[in-house]
Amino acid sequence: MEMEKVSDWEKVGAALDERGSAVIEGLLSPAQCRALAALYAKDDLFRSRVVMARHGFGRGEYKYFAYPLPDLIAELRPALYARLHGVANRWNETMGIDIRYPDRHETFRKRCHDAGQTRPTPLLLQYGEGDYNCLHQDLYGEHVFPLQVAILLSEPGRDFEGGEFVLTEQRPRMQSRPEVVPLRQGDAVAFAVHHRPVQGTRGFYRVNLRHGVSRIRSGHRYTVGVIFHDAK
Repeated sequence: MEMEKVSDWEKVGAALDERGSAVIEGLLSPAQCRALAALYAKDDLFRSRVVMARHGFGRGEYKYFAYPLPDLIAELRPALYARLHGVANRWNETMGIDIRYPDRHETFRKRCHDAGQTRPTPLLLQYGEGDYNCLHQDLYGEHVFPLQVAILLSEPGRDFEGGEFVLTEQRPRMQSRPEVVPLRQGDAVAFAVHHRPVQGTRGFYRVNLRHGVSRIRSGHRYTVGVIFHDAK
């Protein structure tokens, strides 16, 4: 997949540094969005299904893809990783974390698999009226890539109402800061999985982030999540 055509990646990196999230406009076409959403009915493509209410995660459901991933997801994952690993390495250096991430996603995935994290984590989420996703973090094991990407497959105002992507940032000795990230069909948001560095008066410090989805007021909303580390 040709990443140069979808966004100015320097601006994406700057937005991630400033806010912990960045919108990548028009990552997928409407036809690609519809094709991915239609995969939800094909159970043989997935390794598991999670009904959120059973676990206190919210309302709605999602399915984790099995290996081999569908072609489009299999192309997106390493292409996005290649654009984001530099930000991940810069963040870790700034925060005094020794871990560095290789240039190629295949190499990082081998690191996960060698540690017993072998289950794929890309997922497809389905929401209906009244559904929502509680604030959370997608960690899954010892090896965590510090950024992930969510792609909106449905069109706000046409397919659904409500259902905004929400981030909260917990700063030391301060109240949490919320942010709503507006997305259209085919747009993606890259964001911090766990924490990120923030410049303070005495240098950099870590802030903790969580993400979720507000209540769907009507219609149906589909999202694909691209997580770069695998799960135990």
